[in-house]
Amino acid sequence: MFMPDPNAKIWLYTQPTDMRKSYTGLLGLIKQQIKESPLTGYFVFINRRKTQMKILYFETSGYCLWCKRLSQGQFNYASSEKAKHALSTMELQHLLAGIKVEKYRQFKRYKRAS
Repeated sequence: MFMPDPNAKIWLYTQPTDMRKSYTGLLGLIKQQIKESPLTGYFVFINRRKTQMKILYFETSGYCLWCKRLSQGQFNYASSEKAKHALSTMELQHLLAGIKVEKYRQFKRYKRAS
């Protein structure tokens, strides 16, 4: 199971992505379309049919590319006019598990004063 750093930024590229792209092609999308530094977090890409996902991120020694291809079903997310959409770690886990991200809602939790 893919477990990103809980404090890292996660960006979903909302436009369909050609899954033939590898490191160089996805880095180009990050710089030109998402307009973020590739070193700043996790970048999630999904193909047109919503059956394949790639996550590109940087670790201490270089870039890592994580891939997932569904045998049935689709990744559930809404396309957007914007090129990027920020995700929380929990939203990414829900996306990977097949839970529709837009319908997920976390309720407030009160914290005790210390």
